[in-house]
Amino acid sequence: QTTSSALKGAIQLGITHTVGSLSTKPERDVLMQDFYVVESIFFPSEGSNLTPAHHYNDFRFKTYAPVAFRYFRELFGIRPDDYLYSLCNEPLIELSNSGASGSLFYVSGDDEFIIKTVQHKEAEFLQKLLPGYYMNLNQNPRTLLPKFYGLYCVQAGGKNIRIVVMNNLLPRSVKMHLKYDLKGSTYKRRASQKEREKVFPTYKDLDFMQDIPDGLFLDSDMYNALCKTLQRDCLVLQSFKIMDYSLLVAIHNIDLAQREHAMADGTSQADTRRPAAQKALYSTAMESIQGEARRGGTIETDDQMGGIPARNAKGERLLLYVGIIDVLQSYRFVKKLEHSWKALVHDGDTVSVHRPSFYAERFQRFMCNTAFKKIPLKPSPSKKSRSGTAVPRRS
Repeated sequence: QTTSSALKGAIQLGITHTVGSLSTKPERDVLMQDFYVVESIFFPSEGSNLTPAHHYNDFRFKTYAPVAFRYFRELFGIRPDDYLYSLCNEPLIELSNSGASGSLFYVSGDDEFIIKTVQHKEAEFLQKLLPGYYMNLNQNPRTLLPKFYGLYCVQAGGKNIRIVVMNNLLPRSVKMHLKYDLKGSTYKRRASQKEREKVFPTYKDLDFMQDIPDGLFLDSDMYNALCKTLQRDCLVLQSFKIMDYSLLVAIHNIDLAQREHAMADGTSQADTRRPAAQKALYSTAMESIQGEARRGGTIETDDQMGGIPARNAKGERLLLYVGIIDVLQSYRFVKKLEHSWKALVHDGDTVSVHRPSFYAERFQRFMCNTAFKKIPLKPSPSKKSRSGTAVPRRS
């Protein structure tokens, strides 16, 4: 019910205050109780000795686990001033294509961060996950799991609006030609008619198998890094009994983009203005999987704008942007299922332990056998010349 501009303004005022007041507190190790702290500050419209005057209605701003989230941001190489500058220096941009969950999405002016509204249950669930999330990140900062940078709540007019700040998987500076939400399941996994009518639809597993039956080809190092990361992340999700998550895969087709530019220009000059790559460490798909083995330093990843290089069956060059999404929704899903299982099986426990592991295995199998494949080794020269006559190479 709150108007969007008032909500965006309240978020920016609140974050500015909370990050500012944190900077006066000394750095220290995260303690168990830090995960349960909630700080609350009141913003009257006329201002107070702690808060500036503003032209919205009075509101209260809550920050969950501020010290723990400060630690997460630091782990991801996000400095407090960068965080503030990204989120609060320019107006937030509302994304029209909101999720199936009915959440609102905002993106920061520089494309670094996504702000998503979450339901009470999801916020509660994220709080419960924090200690485990912390442990996992400490051992393995390279992950395709969502990167949570902050959890806040705006209270205005008797309403609570909870928001989470996350990494932005899809830089707007890169045109995505296709986008898939993959679960590794085929039951009813086709994009709806309504979804297909959107400018930038999100397709599903059955669509992927139809559009890209041969899968996406990655060089073997990249393939191994991606599958290893997925395997580790699935284990973490399984340990939290989470399922129903998806892998978001967005595809930028470099060769197609060049042809599109050529059509637009009437010449075959490729566009020389390169979009700026996202700057935060670990914010790109490439860095999430590659870890220390990044060859060629940052030059290579800048050129690829954070995407993972791949090819399709036609041999066109692609950049993939991937990440695991919807890890908080599953809370409701699991709770709902628990009742039906307990009714079916007296020993309900064995079933619910089995299910997340089944989900994780199926998910990994689909990603590493169907969706992604290793580029086959180059054929011997004799075969090459034969195929060369049939398929003229595009320069």
